[in-house]
Amino acid sequence: MKKRFGIDIDGTITRPDTMVPYLNKAFNLALTYEEINTYDLNPFVDVSPSEFAAWFHDSEPMIYSESLLVDGARECLERFEQYADLYFISARRKELMDVTETWFSTNELRYHQIDLIGSHNKIEMAKKLNIDLFFEDKHDNAVTISEECQIPVILFNTPYNLGPVPEQVIRVNHWFEARKWVENWLKETKMPE
Repeated sequence: MKKRFGIDIDGTITRPDTMVPYLNKAFNLALTYEEINTYDLNPFVDVSPSEFAAWFHDSEPMIYSESLLVDGARECLERFEQYADLYFISARRKELMDVTETWFSTNELRYHQIDLIGSHNKIEMAKKLNIDLFFEDKHDNAVTISEECQIPVILFNTPYNLGPVPEQVIRVNHWFEARKWVENWLKETKMPE
């Protein structure tokens, strides 16, 4: 029986520096990716949280449609398909499904299912889908998913997620490092190659 992998989209299969040029242009900034040391982007802009939320809401379709696929993601996901169904679980709003599906098609990424849940709380969906392993870039998501679902979570290192993590959260620097960990884990769980 195939494993079930839960995979975040933004910052995990899309480049984690995606937002930087959009922030710089919209708010006349000169931010670098390395300076973004928190997931919350409000501290970096000189507008109210409600103004920033409105800008983000209006800009999401363009940002998501133009996002670049992170290096190694396609190759590793294609490999994972041999032994896992791929469930993409994202905090994106449901209204962005067309943009999301078009992006997946353009980037030639296959999937078993895409769920846009409109919230960063992915625990309920991970449990509902019986996810065996999760891939994430948001620190608190990785920690809570690992603790609540009792599954390993691969956390891709970024400047905005450097807090301490429990044992079930595995930090990696790129997709090929993630693939190596996954393939070792599968051998330990006696999954066929």
